[in-house]
Amino acid sequence: MSEELKVYAPPADFAAAAHVNGMAAYEALCKEAETDYEGYWGRLAKELITWKTPFTKVLNEAEAPFFKWFEDGTLNVSYNCLDRNIERGLGDKTAIIFEADGGEVTKVSYSELLAKTCQIANGLRSLGIKKGDRVMIYIAMSVDGVAAMQACARIGATHSVVFGGFSAQSLRDRIEDTGAKAIITADCQVRGGKQLPLKAIVDEALGLGGCDSIQKVLVVKRGDAKNAMTAGRDVWMDDLVSGLPTTCEPEWVEAEHPLFLLYTSGSTGKPKGVQHSTGGYLLHAALTTKWTFDLKADDVFWCTADIGWVTGHTYITYGPLALGGTEIVFEGVPTYPDAGRFWKMIQDHKVSIFYTAPTAIRSLIKAAEANDAVHPKSYDLSSLRLLGSVGEPINPAAWEWYHQHVGGGRCPIVDTFWQTETGGHMITPLPGATPLVPGSCTLPFPGIQFAVVDEVGNDLPWGKGGILVCKKPWPSMIRTIWGDPERFKKSYYPEDFKGKYYLAGDGAIRDEKTGYFTITGRIDDVLNVSGHRMGTMEIESALVSCTELVAEAAVVGRPDDTTGEAICAFVVLKRPRPTGDEAKAIAKQLRDHVGKEIGPIAKPKDIRFGDNLPKTRSGKIMRRLLRSLAKGEAITQDTSTLENPAILDQLGENN
Repeated sequence: MSEELKVYAPPADFAAAAHVNGMAAYEALCKEAETDYEGYWGRLAKELITWKTPFTKVLNEAEAPFFKWFEDGTLNVSYNCLDRNIERGLGDKTAIIFEADGGEVTKVSYSELLAKTCQIANGLRSLGIKKGDRVMIYIAMSVDGVAAMQACARIGATHSVVFGGFSAQSLRDRIEDTGAKAIITADCQVRGGKQLPLKAIVDEALGLGGCDSIQKVLVVKRGDAKNAMTAGRDVWMDDLVSGLPTTCEPEWVEAEHPLFLLYTSGSTGKPKGVQHSTGGYLLHAALTTKWTFDLKADDVFWCTADIGWVTGHTYITYGPLALGGTEIVFEGVPTYPDAGRFWKMIQDHKVSIFYTAPTAIRSLIKAAEANDAVHPKSYDLSSLRLLGSVGEPINPAAWEWYHQHVGGGRCPIVDTFWQTETGGHMITPLPGATPLVPGSCTLPFPGIQFAVVDEVGNDLPWGKGGILVCKKPWPSMIRTIWGDPERFKKSYYPEDFKGKYYLAGDGAIRDEKTGYFTITGRIDDVLNVSGHRMGTMEIESALVSCTELVAEAAVVGRPDDTTGEAICAFVVLKRPRPTGDEAKAIAKQLRDHVGKEIGPIAKPKDIRFGDNLPKTRSGKIMRRLLRSLAKGEAITQDTSTLENPAILDQLGENN
């Protein structure tokens, strides 16, 4: 790598005004953390968070890996994001610029957002929702969604947001696991000019059984969807909060109180409820927003993620608001009414910091190359000063296009590596300090101690690929898997890695000269499609649940120019192997089935049919062979243990 590195130094004017200005400043922070780890995090927690009860202990490692941060301190996240900014004189400052799918724009000040949050919080309290209760949120990108999350935080209820594209079955599973008392949803969501149901999916989920904990369904009015309202259970949000006070005393909670649960896929097929704390999470959300994005008082910040994902939690609902920032919340999709939507919004709202996914960038590259009218050059993007990338590694070609055509060659790009489990950025450039290399997420965030190790946790030399681990706990880390502490330990702190290293689940390599990290892909059976993580077992289970057709299924990933990774399914039917148009029709039926079971994002891009799957004599599916077939590669690996070698030719015919 080193011989071919193309390096972009931070622009001098950007670096001079940055919160972390230059590599010397970055190295000084890293040195401070190395010298006095607890002192470093304790100092930052006092600077960035307002505490009701100051903490006296920074880190408790007595029950590792169940680490505790700032455990004797108390605080409230909603107070830190809203009231505190108003007390600083920012009540009239715009907190959220909301652009609806159709282009309508609403600006919401900090005072207005606080009032809305407090009314929802009072409404929840009136229904008996209290500290420690779980509230499910199944809603589209909206001010209501952000306010609902803040309202839960305000009363100490633990929220669990489910992405609006997930199916009734996926929603039901999460309701059952959390034991949620209430759901906040909307009659519909509007995307790409279409009204898509939400309340109807909630009704379907509740009808599947296992949701007896739900006492109330609160429905926000968004469109004109016709929904049946179940008497005694369903309540229109406007009716609930009408006339309620616009003030609400915060519930002061301990720092380790669960702020939210967010479900991410696992290789066992059962989604994992990642539990995040209050104090440590808020610290890292605010700190990474300040240093990675170099957020200033006059910035307009736009993170294009959905609040149903962790990126929308940390870099929409919490991080920017904790710093008193102004941010965009966008309801729609990047290609409606045309593929110039992102660029037009940047132009119209004078966005200065833009944070999006490589999948979006790659799809917009294709559109721009086909039509000059939607090319970034057709818009005024001069307000931009910083770009960001999130969700998956960005390939160098897309990085260069993003830098040149969106950033005008002048904007640093922060290529951020992190996960649902980490709560915030872990490896990322700091734009005023780090020289950039396209395709590399560069160096660990100050205070984060990542390393590349072998299968038993021994450090590997730079230049040699291995397994990515974090050697020390950090404030925003996952606390446990909800209701399954043993799975937490097995998944993230396995004994193979000395029981004390956090296993990220990714492979990585460090450049021999710079020490820069490059992520090389997942080491487990979790796929990353457009930045969304899904377990292969979860998709396989959905396929096999089509019981009238499917006998067996195996799912692997393969590289994809647009989504980063595409889902490829190998399926054995309960009938003779189809070919031609019949195979296409059955493949469509199975894709639709997976979309209904999990959500559209989980639909396999490629479905191949075989009389059986490549298995060893002991019955184990040889997934490494399936990965090669999915990529269209010739099989050069050892197949001596394969029970049925002829099946490889059959499965390879579908290329």
